Amino acid sequence: MNDNIVRLARRDDAAAIAHIYSQGIAERVATFETAPRSATDIVAALDERGDRYPTVVVERAGRVVAAAWAGLYRERPCYAGVAEFSVYVERAARGSGAGRAALEALIVECERRGFWKLVSRIFPENTASRALCRRVGFREVGVYRRHAQLDGVWRDCVIVERLLGEAGVEE
Repeated sequence: MNDNIVRLARRDDAAAIAHIYSQGIAERVATFETAPRSATDIVAALDERGDRYPTVVVERAGRVVAAAWAGLYRERPCYAGVAEFSVYVERAARGSGAGRAALEALIVECERRGFWKLVSRIFPENTASRALCRRVGFREVGVYRRHAQLDGVWRDCVIVERLLGEAGVEE
């Protein structure tokens, strides 16, 4: 949509990001997390990820409606170019292109920082997130069966990946 402002997140976006992320936590279809996040939690996460792992937001009419972020995949040096990502959209903005705008911007920011792969895990029934990932070039590479429990129930996860930069160029 033309009314999107997509930019790197700032510390003063923390309350909006916490609100959006907490909606996803409460709905139990996007994360194994169970406790809502506060602005303080988000500031700490932004500080911890620093410049290496970007967080982007989509703003409409002065209000943050979506956020996507990258984070550490594994600590071993061989994985320095792989990041794990998440994308969350405010309930009222879902289906409007905000998630796509956030994820596309995150991909650009990660490529700019030299990452060669983005990965994530998605609950199989989260068809909207799976479709979004397919639309922006991710592929489903497998399923982790009974990856963890959420509210006492075993949940599977679909693994998605997208190669970036030079790694994404087919030979």
